[in-house]
Amino acid sequence: METCNLFRIADFDISITLCNTARNLMEFLPSFRSFRTDKAADNLLFSLTVDDTLQPVRNGELIRKFDTGNGDTLVYALPDGGYQYIIRNTEGHDCCLLQTDRDFSNCHCALNGTWNMRSFGLNDALMLIFAFAGSRHDTLLIHASCVGNGDWAYPFTAKSGTGKSTHSNLWMTHIPGTELINDDNPIIRICDGTAYVYGSPWSGKTPCYRNVKRRLGALTKIERAPQNSILSLPPVKAFATILPACSSMKWDSTIYNNLCDTITRIVESVPVYTLHCLPDKEAAILCHKTISR
Repeated sequence: METCNLFRIADFDISITLCNTARNLMEFLPSFRSFRTDKAADNLLFSLTVDDTLQPVRNGELIRKFDTGNGDTLVYALPDGGYQYIIRNTEGHDCCLLQTDRDFSNCHCALNGTWNMRSFGLNDALMLIFAFAGSRHDTLLIHASCVGNGDWAYPFTAKSGTGKSTHSNLWMTHIPGTELINDDNPIIRICDGTAYVYGSPWSGKTPCYRNVKRRLGALTKIERAPQNSILSLPPVKAFATILPACSSMKWDSTIYNNLCDTITRIVESVPVYTLHCLPDKEAAILCHKTISR
């Protein structure tokens, strides 16, 4: 038995087909509920089939092993130009075997282990697929905490533990009309020359899974400092600030070049800042006064 489930994320349609529904459940994806749709367009961004009978390709070439912060992921290049991923949790257990075609439009995965391992593996696979399939359509999955104020969205990037979420909370506390859009992985997409921010099903430890869309007002990098100040960045520094925050595969020239082209277009049309700050009310007021539209 299998079920096909349709979702619309950042105005893209995707399908997730679950085989063996006694073991593989939509309950693995509670953060996707607000993105469900009854009817999808003919041109899906990607389809994913979850089938535990999927077997690993043995003649793939191991090209990367990287730490996602939630565990290691092994990346294999396949003979047909696609990729194979083995997604592991922090305990080193294999949670998901993922195989994709070259452009990430047609994907298959097998889940393994406990309920939590399967849920983690499926969510991680979907986030990975979305980031790389979206790269073909002027779309970035960015590691940031993002607030909305009026018609505009303002993502804050920073090194882990620096205080992205803290700064978003300061805006929500002290800047009237501010709301949280996403606390870990908002989506930026350029549509008809205009950059927009979308909520996503991936929001880290904060359960903020909102199917919303706002114009991108500015991007700001948070850096801790003994006093508050904010600096507008020139294009080259702005590019270098955004790039590390985006999901990418530097070894795939097509995906990487698409990513760089999208960032360049954003830098050309949207201001980018560095906020040197304390975690206080004055930092939020200074930032809002400087970057708000």
